[in-house]
Parts: sequence; C-alpha cells; structure tokens
Amino acid sequence: MENCCGLLTSKKEPVPLKSVEVELEVRDHVATVVSTLIYENKEDKPLEAVFVFPMPGDAAVCHFSATIGQTQIVAEVKEKQKAREEYDDALSSGQQAFLLEESDQSPDIFSLSVGSLPPGESASIRLEYVTELAVQADEGLRFVLPAVLNPRYHPQGSEGVQVTSVPASLVPYSLFFSARVSSPRPVSKVESNCPMDPLKYLNTEQSQAMVKLAAGHKFDKDVELLIYYKDAHQPTAVVEAGQTSAKPGTLMGDPVVMLSLYPEFPQAVMSSLSSCGEFVFLLDRSGSMGVPLNNNEGSQTRIGSARDTLLLLLKSIPMGCYFNIYSFGSSYEHIFPKSVEYSEKTMEEALKKVEFMEDDLGGTEILEALKHIYSQACIPNQSRQLFVFTDGEVGNTKEVINLVKNNSGSHRCFSFGIGEGASSALINGLAKEGGGYAQFITGIDRMQPKVMQSLRFALQPAVVDISVKWDFPKGVSVTVLSPPITTLFQGQRSLIYAQLTGQSPKAAEGSVTVKYSLAGHPSQNKFHFSLKPAEDSGLTVHRLAARTLIRSLEMVEEEEREGGEPDGVKKKKVVELSVQSGVSSAFTAFIAVNKGNGETIQGPLVRRNVPTSMMMGCPMPCMMMMSHSPAAGGFSGGVHVMQSAAFNIPIDGLLTADSLEEDMYDDPPEAKPELPRRDPLLQLVSLQRASGRWELDPAVAAALGKTSEEVENTQPSEVNKEVWATILALIWLHGFKMDAQEEWELLAMKAVSWLRAQNAPHVTQCVEAGNTLLGCKVQKDALGI
Repeated sequence: MENCCGLLTSKKEPVPLKSVEVELEVRDHVATVVSTLIYENKEDKPLEAVFVFPMPGDAAVCHFSATIGQTQIVAEVKEKQKAREEYDDALSSGQQAFLLEESDQSPDIFSLSVGSLPPGESASIRLEYVTELAVQADEGLRFVLPAVLNPRYHPQGSEGVQVTSVPASLVPYSLFFSARVSSPRPVSKVESNCPMDPLKYLNTEQSQAMVKLAAGHKFDKDVELLIYYKDAHQPTAVVEAGQTSAKPGTLMGDPVVMLSLYPEFPQAVMSSLSSCGEFVFLLDRSGSMGVPLNNNEGSQTRIGSARDTLLLLLKSIPMGCYFNIYSFGSSYEHIFPKSVEYSEKTMEEALKKVEFMEDDLGGTEILEALKHIYSQACIPNQSRQLFVFTDGEVGNTKEVINLVKNNSGSHRCFSFGIGEGASSALINGLAKEGGGYAQFITGIDRMQPKVMQSLRFALQPAVVDISVKWDFPKGVSVTVLSPPITTLFQGQRSLIYAQLTGQSPKAAEGSVTVKYSLAGHPSQNKFHFSLKPAEDSGLTVHRLAARTLIRSLEMVEEEEREGGEPDGVKKKKVVELSVQSGVSSAFTAFIAVNKGNGETIQGPLVRRNVPTSMMMGCPMPCMMMMSHSPAAGGFSGGVHVMQSAAFNIPIDGLLTADSLEEDMYDDPPEAKPELPRRDPLLQLVSLQRASGRWELDPAVAAALGKTSEEVENTQPSEVNKEVWATILALIWLHGFKMDAQEEWELLAMKAVSWLRAQNAPHVTQCVEAGNTLLGCKVQKDALGI
C-alpha cells in the first residue's frame, strides 16, 4: 500500500494543490482555455504530486509550463516513452521535472506529474488548450470546464486510469474562473449552471463581453457556459497566417482556413419526415445510473429520466418502423431477439419491460452490447438509427469508438451523455464516427427535449453524395485536413480545416461549394470568403487543424494495429506533427525539466495523489488511489479503495474492477424511495396508442383533469369516442404544455395524421366543445387538423 497511500493521511498531511485559476477566451465558436494550478509543498520532504483530471475530448493541448520561484520552464512535446524516461531520469538525479500526458485509453483524461518539489517550495503550472464549442438545440454554444472525473469502468482484464477521488466537501482547492467572449455578431446572453457575476459588455456593439464565476466556488461539478449570439446560423471563414519561424509548405508554415458551414435544406423536403427506419435504443443500466440527475432535492435518478424518455420515444416513432431496446451493464439484455415491427402489441410489450428497468446490471461494458447489435442483419429499406444513453463511465473509449466507426456504413449513432463527468470523448466520438449527433444532459437539463430533437434528426431524410469543391485564385492550392463530411443536419454546423499553399494577391477571395442529395433532390450551398488573414488569432486555427489531423491519423493507426498491420508509419507521422505543432497526441507528452543551478534536491521523495471531486451521489467518501509509473508505461491498473481518514474508518481491502461500480452505487433494497406520482404530461402520453389515437376511458379523462361523466356528456353527437378523445388530448397539449412542445410534437403529429385518415365530420364543433370543457382557447389551425 505504500505507493498509493497519502491523500488525507492519519496525520492529516496537506494535499499539495492549492488553487485552480481558469481564463477562458471565446472568439466566435472557438475557445482558448488557460489553466493555472498552484502547488505548495508544506511537508518536510521533497514531494511528487500526481493529478489526474478530465479535459474536453476534442481539445488541443498546446502549451505547458511551470514557474518555480523566479524560474519559468516551458515544456517541450516529445515522443511519449522518451518523455517518461527523461522524467524518471530527472527525478532520480534530484532535478525538478513535470510530465503531462494523455491517457492511452481515452483522450479526455490527462495525468500531470509534478516531480521533486522541494520542502516549502511552490510551483505554478500553466496549461493551455484550444477547443471548438458545440452548438446546442437552442443555438447556444456550449463550453464545459470538466471538474468531475467519474471512476471509469474497465472490462475485466483491461488496464486503465484509476482516479484519486474524494467527496466534493473535502476537495481542498478552489476555482477562480473568468470568461471573455467576442464575436463579429452581438452577444445576446451568457448562461451558466454555476453562480456567475453579471455579464459586462465591453463595447457599445455588445460584440465583446466578460463574465466571472462568483467567489467561493468549490470545484465540485462541471462548469458549463452557454453563449448565445444574434444571427448565429451564418457561415463564417477564418484565415490564419502561418508561423513565421516555420518552413513554408508545412502545416504550421502555411496559412490555414477554418470554415464553419450551416447548410439550409429546402423547406419542402424538410417538412416530410421519414416514416420508416429501424430504431435501436441502447440504455446504460450500470450502478451509477441510480445517481440523481442533479443535487436538487427530489431530483429524478438518471435511470428514471431514461425510462420516461424511452416512453416518449416509443410513442413518437412512426407506424411502419422497426425497433428494439437493449440495456447493458456488466452484461447486456434485449427485449426482442431481433428488431420487430412497431405496432400496438410490440409497443405495449416493450413499455411493460421498460417500466421495471433499474440500475441493476453492475459495471459499464458497452462493447459487447454494440457487437451484438452490429451482428444483426439490417432490415431492407429501413435505415438503422442507434440511440445510446450512458453516463459515459467507460475506460475502453477508443475501442468502443473504433467499433462504431467500422460499422458507420450501416447506421447512424445518436449519443446522450447523462450527468456530470460523462466522457466527452466517448459521447462526441460515438456521434462523430457514427454520423449522428451528440447531446449532454447536465445540471437541471431535462433529458426529453434533447432526445426528441435527435429523433427529429434521425427522421430527417439522410443526406447523401456529399462533396466539397474549392475555388481559389491561380497560384493557391488547398490541402483539406478534416475527414470528409459524411453527415449533414438542418441548421447544424460542419467545420472544415484546410491548408493553403502558394501566394494570393491582396483582396483575393476564395469560395467553397457543398453539394449533396436530399431525398432525391440535388442541392448545393456556396460560400465566398476573403483570403486576408485575421488579426490577433495567434495559432489557434493551426492548432485545431493539427488536432483534427492527429486524431484522424491516430484512428487509422489503431485500426491497422488491430488488423495486425502495425507498420509504424502513421504513428511516426503523428509524432512529427505533434512535435511540429506543439499539440498533444496519444503518442507524445509534454516534458519540462528544471536543470537550474545543477543542485540536487536532497531527501527521500514522497508521493501524493491529488483528488478530483467524486461524482455526486456516491454513497460513501472513498478514495481511489492511482498507481503510476511513467517509465513502465503510464497509468496502471489496480484499485485500492480506502475510507477518508477524516472519517476515521480503516482501510478495507482491495476491490476488483468488476465489483467496483456495483459496490459504489448499491443501496439496500428497502432504502429505495417510493416512486413519485407521474408527471401529468407523461401520464397522458402513456395512454396514447401506437397509431397516434387516444381512447375515451377514465384514465384519459383523469389525465385531462376531468371525470368520465364530464368528458362523455360534452362529446358532440355523430363523433366517435376515439376522435373526441384524441382532439381533447391535442387541445390539452397545446393549451397547457406549450413549454414542453419539443417533447410531444412528434407524437402530436402522429395523432393529427390519424385524425386526417379518419376523415371525421364536425371537427370544428369538436374543437369548440373541447376548448369549453378544458378552459382553453386553442385554434383549430394551431392543432394542424
């Protein structure tokens, strides 16, 4: 246990991380993040501190430096094994050294090793990364500063990062956070899940603004910002000049353009949603899904919210589709042996089983469930749409994403990250490689509207035959750095990076034309842009372009390695590009050694693991101690769990990865709270039939807030009961639940289609009578009938 003791010891020795300061600069839809970590060694021995922390999965780490006293040491990017050996050599010779490396299992976990910090000395670590901001359903741009690194579940026999973690109340360091936002368009508002000081505009055009996190914030959850611009859905292009010290013809030496495209599809095509498809829903039922969605009293659990969401999905998919529901934990289950046609019978059978789904399947092994889904033959003329719901706590992220990528030709994958700490690398990677769309449900977010937006995307006609054509002045050539665009959705952004080689005349323009076919209709969008480099953009675009190319090459290298063809060419190219651009990769690390005045640091080296906040809802204050040996290959397996010394509970043995999640999240059966009364909207939705109609019965009357007699006595003559009940349900939805329209819009469309097919008489009279009964003023046209 000696290598992994030491967080809060029996002597209550202090943890070396004192504070975290983060400065965020957002330019349009690109963010530059500068984090400063202050360490202090209050012990009487030299100290090595190891801090494992989360990072956005698509971030490009581009700067790492350390300041000790008056000396600043800027780290270099080197091949990972060489960097580890240099770090170990420095420590063994008594020099101060710093190592920053990406986890081999997942690109959203980094390890920072601070070596040989002398007694009484402080060190300031500066870390910088750039990242693209994701566009949300309401057109906001989402920035997340991950604070929570959930314990990642690793399948048996695999190694992975193990995390030192403590309850939020015991995290001994605070966060200082400020954000500066600028854009060619005015900033409408900035929202956050954490208390913020009021937004301050820095110019009269309101295109620059600043906001700060309120003082005293404990870094116990992700800090989420939502940034809104006016006229956000406009294509933009940023051309960035090359680095003067770099060789022309190289990525860093040439100008790079970043194109942000928002395709607009013909309205006539978009109004006709697909009425076919195979929908496969894959639900995480691991122990961590029993955690509440947020810290609010009475908050629904993740699994409870997922059950409600499946109800809405099963009521909203069109007749004629096929579907199946899988769930996974340490093992996986499916409701039907293979996908079945959607009907009243199959929908009801599925809903009965969904109602009893709990967080009772142990760990989080998603890989085998996905393999089984992909082994099932696709149904002719029914495009497969996979919906994955998970809190993202898996350790074999790259393996999972590669599997989705290898099957991307047969389906689209829509992913949902539930709760704080969900792996952005996993959730974004599933959607990106699966040609779908990623959503995150955090804080007080409701899962249902985000999932229903993705269902609307899934029902949109697939965009095929996508091509991109560039036009530049003579003498300018283009090398596209981004992977080919394989999916387009209405109003959703597509980013393209390209390297420009050659000389262009002043005031020159370029253009890009995106061609595609949608439901048999050929279409195109053309965009002109200036080739004049932007001012003061630094090398942000170059670094993001390098990160994009590095990730693509890493994926190819891993596929070749798994296929038994490791020629090393791709890995060598990644290392060269990473070193040239100063951007981290899976095969490189940042290394800084303070050679100083040559004096060695005396005394035995003491190891301390720095805690990250445990995910909310964990039932006991446990600490997972990470065993780390850079020279031996980085992060090692083996999880020792011990109680916090602050609670005076003794260390209690060794936990296996297979039992870790079950033990952490299991509650005694009698401790489960009684189910709360179902939300009125979900109560009404649960009574809708697969065809879209409602039947006139006491349960429907009660959901509408009326008695059976009141509903039956006001029914117009010559109108059948099902038509009357369906019109009443539509009036109630429009009259009382417009704030949740995104959730019921698709099932209401089914109801309207059913009504039209009945060709029922006296519809106007029904609407008037329904308004009178329910106390509403909904117009017939608003109902769509």
